[in-house]
Amino acid sequence: MELTDTFGRKINYLRLSVTDRCSMRCVYCMPAEGIPMLAHDDILSYEELLLIAETAVAAGIEKIRVTGGEPLVRKGIVPFLARLAAIPGLRQLVLTTNGLRLDEMAKSLRQAGVQRLNISLDSLRPETFACITRGAGLDRVLAGINAAERAGFPLKINMVVMRGVNDGEILDFAAMTLDRPVTVRFIEYMPAIRAENWESLIVPGETILEQIGRRFSFTSQERDGLAGPARTFRIAGAAGTIGVITPVSGHFCDECNRIRVTAAGRARSCLFADTAVDLRPFLVKGNEAGLSAALRDIVAHKPGRHSLAEAEQQHTPFAMSGIGG
Repeated sequence: MELTDTFGRKINYLRLSVTDRCSMRCVYCMPAEGIPMLAHDDILSYEELLLIAETAVAAGIEKIRVTGGEPLVRKGIVPFLARLAAIPGLRQLVLTTNGLRLDEMAKSLRQAGVQRLNISLDSLRPETFACITRGAGLDRVLAGINAAERAGFPLKINMVVMRGVNDGEILDFAAMTLDRPVTVRFIEYMPAIRAENWESLIVPGETILEQIGRRFSFTSQERDGLAGPARTFRIAGAAGTIGVITPVSGHFCDECNRIRVTAAGRARSCLFADTAVDLRPFLVKGNEAGLSAALRDIVAHKPGRHSLAEAEQQHTPFAMSGIGG
């Protein structure tokens, strides 16, 4: 079975958030004053999340990425991930994490059936890292990355590049791929929370590539059918790869293959959509047919492109942890 939207895009990738809680307070994810947290009863149970996942896979989803907030702060996450991994027809189960708990959990995540990790890491400098995350310790994340490598995980490191904040580290991050089989992805700053003067923080993807190209030669790499929006490259002779994600300077919407469901059970066809579909009524009734129809309707109404960079069509500000970034 296959999910195809009205623009002919095959939709095979679900981003499934399990919590809006996070152990970091990154400046691009939420405002300084924080955000209201969901009440415990508003967060879907694991049984409800599993029903969504099973129904989505039966409808044509082949890849699930578990997100948050920070998914590893939720109690019982490892047994839940094992149940996801056992869904017939699911080809890839991956997880996004800030890395703070990986040192203790990497081995059990691997044993549960998680196939790959994406780790958010925006600076290799302790003071800059603490500033971006509003106080988190870099050493714990680096220890988590090392533990994940020991556990055998293929790793992706995600760096949100911000002008005047961490853009001086682009080459340091690119060099991480020279001797280690990791993928480092440079992500343009996205104005989710509409911080003041957000435009000044954006470093366009082409500028990032030009900077890397002045130090290293690299070639483009092919994407697979379950890949996300990154354009991928390999530095000559490198063990790993680099990638660039350009939501602002260069729409990647033509190749978008994703839908997402929040921890509260609200489904979106686009991260920057201002509307969402509440899946809870189908979960309460155990209405799998209705749930499947709702997911198909979300795909059918998926927009051709987001309007993130268009001033006349501004999205409603949101905290990324509440959506599942």
